[in-house]
Amino acid sequence: MFTKVLVAEDYEIANQGIIKILNDKIGIHNIQEAKYCDDAYLKFRKAYNDKEAFELLITDLSFREDHKIQTRASGIDLIKDIRSVQPDIKVIVYSQENRPDKINMLFEKLDINGYVCKGQHAIKELIACVNGVYQNNTVRPPELTNNTAINTMIHLDDLDMMLLEELSQGFTKKEIRTKLKKQKISPNSESAIDKRVSKLFDDFKAKNTTHLVAIVKDLGLL
Repeated sequence: MFTKVLVAEDYEIANQGIIKILNDKIGIHNIQEAKYCDDAYLKFRKAYNDKEAFELLITDLSFREDHKIQTRASGIDLIKDIRSVQPDIKVIVYSQENRPDKINMLFEKLDINGYVCKGQHAIKELIACVNGVYQNNTVRPPELTNNTAINTMIHLDDLDMMLLEELSQGFTKKEIRTKLKKQKISPNSESAIDKRVSKLFDDFKAKNTTHLVAIVKDLGLL
């Protein structure tokens, strides 16, 4: 079992709850906690530099703003920075976020090892998640494994991501079409781009381009 764990959670009750589960239910006792991402990163770096690295990071996604200026404002920032130093550290996200698309993004883009949604089954799911991740399994929550979630998930290919990136930079569909043609990326016809963009509006239930960009940024896709 993991012997050294870092917990990043800004709510004291949730923080202590995670530690109690790790202590009492799983038998992990070498645990350090942090209420801010920057503090968590500093503890991580100290342990790493002292050659006493953490084996597992359990982090929330959102953290309350404070009077202190934070370099890392979210769990996503924390995961990226820690993984850039120690790529093999195991990561479990423990959050209230239950949108399948955002959870799926964390697995696909950040390669997290497990996810637990805060709620009435969180204790049982956290225990199972830690055990599963320790056994080198990828532990996905019920929000991703039930049929309803699978059917409602939005799947984006490279062209979709390129369109979203260009739209976020303020380019019009006509300008995007010209750019795609110059780069010899297909499909690049006016009708094909119109259909793709319209589908993105429908998938994300966006009212306009500004709304669409705001949604995908909130989901962490851009």
